[in-house]
Amino acid sequence: MQALLITIGDEILLGQTIDTNATWLGQELNLIGIQVARRITVGDELSVILDALSYGWTHYDLVIMTGGLGPTNDDITKKAIAHFFQVDMVFDQGTYERILRIFDRIGRPATEAHREQCYMPANAELLPNAMGTAPGMWFERDGHLLISLPGVPYEMKSIMTVSGLPRLKEQKGLIPIFHCTLQTAGLGESEIASRLEHVEAALPDHIKLAYLPSLGQVRLRLSAYGGKVEVREIEMDHFARMIHEALGQSIFAEGDTTLEAALGELLRSRALLLATAESCTGGAIAHHITSVPGSSQYYLGTLVAYHNALKIEKLGVSPTDLDIHGAVSEPVVRQMVQGAIQAFGADVAISASGVAGPSGGTPDKPVGMIWIAVGNDSEIRTRLLKLGKDRIKNIETTAVLAMNELRIWLLNHPEVKGKGILY
Repeated sequence: MQALLITIGDEILLGQTIDTNATWLGQELNLIGIQVARRITVGDELSVILDALSYGWTHYDLVIMTGGLGPTNDDITKKAIAHFFQVDMVFDQGTYERILRIFDRIGRPATEAHREQCYMPANAELLPNAMGTAPGMWFERDGHLLISLPGVPYEMKSIMTVSGLPRLKEQKGLIPIFHCTLQTAGLGESEIASRLEHVEAALPDHIKLAYLPSLGQVRLRLSAYGGKVEVREIEMDHFARMIHEALGQSIFAEGDTTLEAALGELLRSRALLLATAESCTGGAIAHHITSVPGSSQYYLGTLVAYHNALKIEKLGVSPTDLDIHGAVSEPVVRQMVQGAIQAFGADVAISASGVAGPSGGTPDKPVGMIWIAVGNDSEIRTRLLKLGKDRIKNIETTAVLAMNELRIWLLNHPEVKGKGILY
């Protein structure tokens, strides 16, 4: 089964909003054996929506549209669909009553626009929206499917997860697709490719290896198409083991586990308490760590010592070392780790100090030069990063690589145990 994704919205075309819906839909559809063959973005204009819908209905088994289902005047997707199918718009009392309950709960009156929102194409089968006011819609005719969804990402995902994807899994013509995803950090894409040359040479035609890089990380995805489940699982496991052997500790997880979650589980399993001391990253490391539910069990907090006076006063960094070596130096990040451990009562700590850019560099300490350190009060590991000139990328990359440095440090120090889990 092949699918076309149609994203509706002037804000997408103008670059004011990033289309994350199509990315998520592509991933989820692929997992159930539906190939997204094309993506189209159109503006809030009836004629162009109709053109895109007509094209998709003619050339693809499945069309999924996102956007244009709200209560405002520019939300015209339903009118376009009704026009396409040559059906009337009918009022759905159940949707209106649900909207009234939502607004009653938040103490606000529903408007006439919300009542108008309850008119649906007569042939629509409504998909419940537990996260908002606009339901999704399912249309089926002559072996073709159309799904229309709200453009708000969390509403779209909720409708598809609860209703859309389960029904699509029951459709005919799905080709089984098998995936195995390995998450890596700390190695560049070219270095990984070099180490995996023998693995790629051994892959049969029906198994592909994809490299999906991001800042400081590369996701590796093995994909197999068709065949028996038992056979494919054995094959995928074989090649995954080959990749593990080639990349070793740079692999931090399989599946969708994030680096911060993998680090958190390692800390939690050994009852270790973590603190961070940040300068150029401005709290980005702490943000990553605390994005994990349950991180309060092992994470104490951070000190953003952006000014040198705070490094001295709060972290005990030597004024002499700051004068001689500067804030962007190995001695300073070592002392920041020691100071964070002492200040927070932590077992282990991470520190970072550098020139994030785009200005502020010098010939001996250019933009992108960043020192990170990890460890405990007995042994500290440091690493010098030489990144680019983009400030945001430098901060994000540093946060990722700093967390990964601590993860590797912990793997190499299995004897290190902590004080206990926080509650």
